Amino acid sequence: MNISQVIAGTFSNPEVLSAIASTVLIILVGFYCRRKGIFGENVAKVLSNLVLKVALPALAFTAFMKPINPSQLSQSMGVLIWGIALYIILIFLTPLFYMKFPKDRQTTLSVLSVFGSTTFFGIPMIAAIYGDEGTIYANIFNIGYRIFLYTWAYVTMSGLKFEKKNLKQIFGNLIVIATFLGLFIWVFQGSLPQVTVAGEKVAFLRIDTTAPWLFDPMKYLSSLASPLAWLSIGAQLGEVDFKKAASNKIAWYYSFIKVVMVPLINLVGILILNALGILDLQFIAIAATAIMMATPTATVAAAYAIGFDRDALLTSNASLLSTLAAVIAIPIWIVILQVLSTAGLF
Repeated sequence: MNISQVIAGTFSNPEVLSAIASTVLIILVGFYCRRKGIFGENVAKVLSNLVLKVALPALAFTAFMKPINPSQLSQSMGVLIWGIALYIILIFLTPLFYMKFPKDRQTTLSVLSVFGSTTFFGIPMIAAIYGDEGTIYANIFNIGYRIFLYTWAYVTMSGLKFEKKNLKQIFGNLIVIATFLGLFIWVFQGSLPQVTVAGEKVAFLRIDTTAPWLFDPMKYLSSLASPLAWLSIGAQLGEVDFKKAASNKIAWYYSFIKVVMVPLINLVGILILNALGILDLQFIAIAATAIMMATPTATVAAAYAIGFDRDALLTSNASLLSTLAAVIAIPIWIVILQVLSTAGLF
């Protein structure tokens, strides 16, 4: 099969096309509704809070409500290790892209490049495309992200020492709690007290089987994550003045680094480690990490920059343009990943 056949096969894949079309069209609906005044000025914030505090925790937890799969468990451990290692690599590597800038600006752009909107932008998209398996890998990958975002990024941007209160932000977040709780049940379900349901023994905490009356409402809530997140992104884009942001060449350069070079570093790193036998990550795990790294500026990282007066205007412009760039780049990455997989590279 030649490359043209691989590409043609990818574009004829209804699941890939449906996921890309759904993402782009629902974002455009949010953009239109905000521009036309159908959505009020607070809608984007309300929707994002609903996603972060209700839908995503439900998604993180319900994704683990399934029988243990040795292959998925192995992939999950590989994703966890790579997620931590990748952030360490990026911390040292991203400043090289900004060497021509003054030290303070170099630091700001580096932090903004390392941390993307993985929770709000990445996970809903991965869930829509790769289902529960992709969601599991994305949430596990995010463990390293949260550790470094609330420690290294905070210290770097503030100039202060790490504070204990940040531990609450790392481990007290509802999504993190749901992830660890779901992961615990999934990994140790064979050792938990068992009950018999329809002639099958399962862990009593596997609520998908033992308590469907509780699992089904959570599943409905989890299904809201993707559409509500996309509507919120569109509404946020509908509020801003593109002309001012578009005139900032540094913000455009940063956006290219964020949605092209950072996910490329991730992909190349995985392919090298897979080839060396150090990792053995397969398609869905690789795709999940690639999409997570192609997300736009993380809200928390941008808040650090603005709150500690580190190029606040540039940060705002970079956040906007990287969001626009990610809306374009992530569907392209999805196609590239599918092509590489079909070609047998992973």
